[in-house]
Amino acid sequence: MSDHRGARLMLDALPPAAHLIADRGYDSAWFRTALNARGIEPCIPSSRSRKIPFAYDRALYRQRHKIENLFAKLKDWRRVATRYDRCAHTFFSAICIAATVIF
Repeated sequence: MSDHRGARLMLDALPPAAHLIADRGYDSAWFRTALNARGIEPCIPSSRSRKIPFAYDRALYRQRHKIENLFAKLKDWRRVATRYDRCAHTFFSAICIAATVIF
């Protein structure tokens, strides 16, 4: 399943926000329309196959690397990367401990 189809399932759970920063995998007209209907401005670069690309804030999109770096550092923790814990609350606790140490 592509990323933007999975995002359809989570669209109702999105918290209020001014912007949504995402990669090219979330580039679809219906997703952009749904975000605009919620008052969220999409910051999504257009896919390479799109004939008329959408405009997006390049300076804001550059901030996305901070989030990517956080996930990369969390995946260095074997317990988090392999989802060693079976219970959701224990897994969340492991993420909190790893994030605290990383910070």
